[in-house]
Amino acid sequence: MKEITVKTPAKINLSLDVTGKRQDGYHNLEMIMQSISLYDLVTVEKRGSGLSIQCDFPHTPNDSRNIAWKAAAAFLAEYPEKGGVRIVLEKSIPVSAGLAGGSTNAAGVLKAMNRLYGEPFSEVKLVDIARRIGADVPFCLRGGTALARGIGDELIPLPDFAGVRVVVVKPPFPVSTRWVYKNLNLDELGERPNTLNLIAAIEEMDILSLARGMRNVLESVTAKAHGEISRIIGEFSELGALGSRMSGSGSAVFGLFDDDRLAGKAFERFRSRYRDVFYTETIGREVE
Repeated sequence: MKEITVKTPAKINLSLDVTGKRQDGYHNLEMIMQSISLYDLVTVEKRGSGLSIQCDFPHTPNDSRNIAWKAAAAFLAEYPEKGGVRIVLEKSIPVSAGLAGGSTNAAGVLKAMNRLYGEPFSEVKLVDIARRIGADVPFCLRGGTALARGIGDELIPLPDFAGVRVVVVKPPFPVSTRWVYKNLNLDELGERPNTLNLIAAIEEMDILSLARGMRNVLESVTAKAHGEISRIIGEFSELGALGSRMSGSGSAVFGLFDDDRLAGKAFERFRSRYRDVFYTETIGREVE
């Protein structure tokens, strides 16, 4: 086998809390992360040596600035023999949106390369490599539903919360995660999530309680700077969503639905105004 293509799903945050600031300048997080059926395609071709990447998506670099490139380089640095790859990214997930579009590509590269090179690394080793690339990459490597702590790389798997309808709206502006955390005021986080209650709702597949309990404290920065995010959240409520929140540091906003008709109506309403609107659903681990 010289080439493999994998689907790399986006993620949303069913909750996001910041519990403090670390000595290294990062923040300690507690959040529930969830994979959804919005995918990029990552094709990795085995080469004898060298590293190249191709992606025609706007604002996506085709060099060492791309996190997928960094993932390949990190894999090859650990691989005991000489090797190389050519990577092709076919993207649908918006960038700078809080949907882990880059991190999921990096995870896909690690998975694909491990298979192409005869699985030299265990999942534990791949997660160790992923942790060095980016905070969301370990989750994207495993997917499904998980409680994430630390900087987001300490994962506790949760029961699958699959099959829930999700509509995602990405407003026409990017958000820098670094900017959000730089401007975060730990004394002004607003209402914080009750993580234990949310986990209980997931265990019971109680979509309504989960949706009503969702919180994202980073909205205290991003939504404050971009009123459009709060307006989209409000409109989701008017359109029958059980709950709506910003994902990650933004700018994407999602709504959860238990009614196909209402979800479809919301999708059409938002699609009439925004380019990046997606009708998806939550998925379990290892969907490719």
